[in-house]
Amino acid sequence: MGTLTSFSFNAVNLRFSSSSIFRQRVGVQVFGSRKLNTKLCYLISKEVSREKFLKFRCFSGTNNSNNDADYTQNDGEIKEDSSNTASSTESTVTTASPPEDKAVQDKRTSNELPPSLSSRPPNIAPLESVYNDFQIDSFKLMELLGPEKVDPADVKLIKDKLFGYSTFWVTKEEPFGDLGEGILFLGNLRGKREDVFPKLQTQLAEIVGDKYNLFMVEEPDSEAPDPRGGPRVSFGLLRKEVSEPGPTTLWQYVIAILLFLLTIGSSVELGIASQINRLPPEVVKYFTDPNAVDPPDMELLYPFVESALPLAYGVLGVLLFHELGHFLAAFPKKVKLSIPFFIPNITLGSFGAITQFKSILPDRSTQVDISLAGPFAGAALSFSMFAVGLLLSSNPDAAGDLVQVPSMLFQGSLLLGLISRATLGYAAMHAATVSIHPLVIAGWCGLTTTAFNMLPVGCLDGGRAVQGAYGKGALVGFGLTTYTLLGLGVIGGPLSLPWGLYVLICQRTPEKPCLNDVTEVGTWRKTAVTVAVFLVVLTLLPVWDELAEELGIGLVSTF
Repeated sequence: MGTLTSFSFNAVNLRFSSSSIFRQRVGVQVFGSRKLNTKLCYLISKEVSREKFLKFRCFSGTNNSNNDADYTQNDGEIKEDSSNTASSTESTVTTASPPEDKAVQDKRTSNELPPSLSSRPPNIAPLESVYNDFQIDSFKLMELLGPEKVDPADVKLIKDKLFGYSTFWVTKEEPFGDLGEGILFLGNLRGKREDVFPKLQTQLAEIVGDKYNLFMVEEPDSEAPDPRGGPRVSFGLLRKEVSEPGPTTLWQYVIAILLFLLTIGSSVELGIASQINRLPPEVVKYFTDPNAVDPPDMELLYPFVESALPLAYGVLGVLLFHELGHFLAAFPKKVKLSIPFFIPNITLGSFGAITQFKSILPDRSTQVDISLAGPFAGAALSFSMFAVGLLLSSNPDAAGDLVQVPSMLFQGSLLLGLISRATLGYAAMHAATVSIHPLVIAGWCGLTTTAFNMLPVGCLDGGRAVQGAYGKGALVGFGLTTYTLLGLGVIGGPLSLPWGLYVLICQRTPEKPCLNDVTEVGTWRKTAVTVAVFLVVLTLLPVWDELAEELGIGLVSTF
């Protein structure tokens, strides 16, 4: 590291909102001086509501800087505390911020600088020269501008009054949270975890009020299980404005509405495409011939819109029923959900919807119940339409409502192909085209979309269910397996690649921990998740040609 040869000054004003409760305005000022040698200082000014906080933070370029100071202004008095030593110095100035004249503010600011910093720098150098001489520790800068950390005074109060011999004996503390903004208390549990945790939650609210969320999680890198059975537990502490999801914004509502309108359009398009044997030849050629360039007159499609609506209603009905299942399961648990963001798709009508949790889940059982409720509801409606459509397809009285589809369609799913073969018979299925009712297409698309969303990866419904039933470690293994199968095209057929990219971009992050992230969910919930994943694989597993020819699912040409 070099030696600072000139004084430089720069200021950056940042304005952001850390929560819906209060707003902050932060200013960052960078100082450097010959007198500071290898030290770089920041002046952080933060306004919260009507309070203004000034924080001095110095980063040392060497390892022998032990000058720490804490300047606190209270009614014009500055106090210094040098009891702590570290590689960076930090000081905080708290002032009220009533309206006052700008000249007075400038004068007060210059008078409040520490004695080691000159308010009138003799030489001004570009900020780039400072960065050329010093490598700024980005982690410490993130500490200044990142999420609000747990108050050390509250940590001491909680250790003294919350934990004890009868609940949990603290032996160690570690950072907790994505950016280390919380505290993880490690130690020994002194009772049954299902009894201790509610007691600690109640006492925490009595001690510090409604400021923090307490999490019960598995102890990281535990060498042995708990003597009472199950894994060893630890307790994490985070501020509520940091740990709880933010409210849905106006722009998110606008985006959700636009996506829903696009999904309606893609569902109508699916209904029109299902009538391919009735469409004008120029339209069919444009959609089936890869060499076709000039688009046909779209007015030719208008007469087919009305007949496409029943299929579109079926696809949209499955989507809405799916989301209704989530909301009905979340309401008794007092869990808030975001507005669904539907994902349009021209092949299935929709890829489903992204629905976020807008409150922290109380336990893993709740996570499993809410995650499974949506797919079970959507699958129940989809299978009902699929079964009724197959029965109508074999009814001569409904022959006028049937549409012709390629028989290879039924090779896209082993489970659905076998059900169709058992219902329609060998003669009907072993042909180039099959006459089916539009409800079969709606049910098929609904079941396929539900199966894709139940894949055990990321924060899909299947990923959330597996994480709740078996833990985050099991989800990692399931996720890697799912990505591999999608990448090789083993499941999902031609939709495996686009779906895999969609999950990788939008849904890859696992769900955040529950408040009680340790208590097991029970045998029947684990069984339900296992059976659901097994049915998903059967639904998305295509039928290879040899098996399709043997079972009579489609007409397979061999050369």
